[in-house]
Amino acid sequence: MKITIETLIAAPVEQVWDAFTTPADIIQWNFASDDWCCPWAEVDLRVGGVHKARMEAKDGSFGFDFEGVYEEVAPNSAVTLAMCDGRKARTTFEPVGSSTRVMTEFDAETENSVEMQRDGWQAILDNFRRHVEG
Repeated sequence: MKITIETLIAAPVEQVWDAFTTPADIIQWNFASDDWCCPWAEVDLRVGGVHKARMEAKDGSFGFDFEGVYEEVAPNSAVTLAMCDGRKARTTFEPVGSSTRVMTEFDAETENSVEMQRDGWQAILDNFRRHVEG
């Protein structure tokens, strides 16, 4: 099953792409709520390159590493990440006037409900929008 999330960001596609693919930016937005953080991220932005990021609760009670391999890198247009468990996530960037529509379609996992997954990924995408627009 695939889940789709999206947002419209009031910024040009080049700025949005850079914030989505630059580790210094990723650590500023890659978490779903204010009680979580992303202490580090690594990006080798090329087909076959690895994406890694750490997500953890600020109180240290829980955390996990997110990792995948880039299968598609089309600057300012699309990126596809194959996660370690075989699922894929494809994010597209579409100019809409002076804004950018960002849409991610990802394969659902089986441990959490579809609603929980959608809400979590959407919260991260909303945090990304706030970061870019801020």
